[in-house]
Amino acid sequence: MVIDLAKVRTDLEALMTDTVRVRRLTGESDPIDGSPVWTTVYEGVGALLSTHGQIVVRQLLGSDWLGEASAWYQLMTPLTAPVADPGDQVQVISGPDAAFEGRTWFVEARTQASTVEVVRVTRLDEQSGAVAVGA
Repeated sequence: MVIDLAKVRTDLEALMTDTVRVRRLTGESDPIDGSPVWTTVYEGVGALLSTHGQIVVRQLLGSDWLGEASAWYQLMTPLTAPVADPGDQVQVISGPDAAFEGRTWFVEARTQASTVEVVRVTRLDEQSGAVAVGA
């Protein structure tokens, strides 16, 4: 069986209908109010998937390209997106499901990597309150 990885990549990227932002702490504080300073490391297409969404993607593609996941949420981005680090903050800026907009997740572990990649997959943990906004 020969698998066309370019087609799989194209199929997965077609499912990325959200605009996502990944931010990272700079280690600096705002001189006025002392709040942490964040820098954007990626803003572009992606898909935020709940565990249910991960199952749906598997069913749509007929294969499990996202791997076994213990995380309730995963961020799927193109391979051109940078690798996310633990503690990076993820927000959905816009997308077809407005319920995700304004919610915040933190990267739980370094972006998954392998020698054969078709998409970046990052495990997330949802946060709320002061932790979520970086206060």
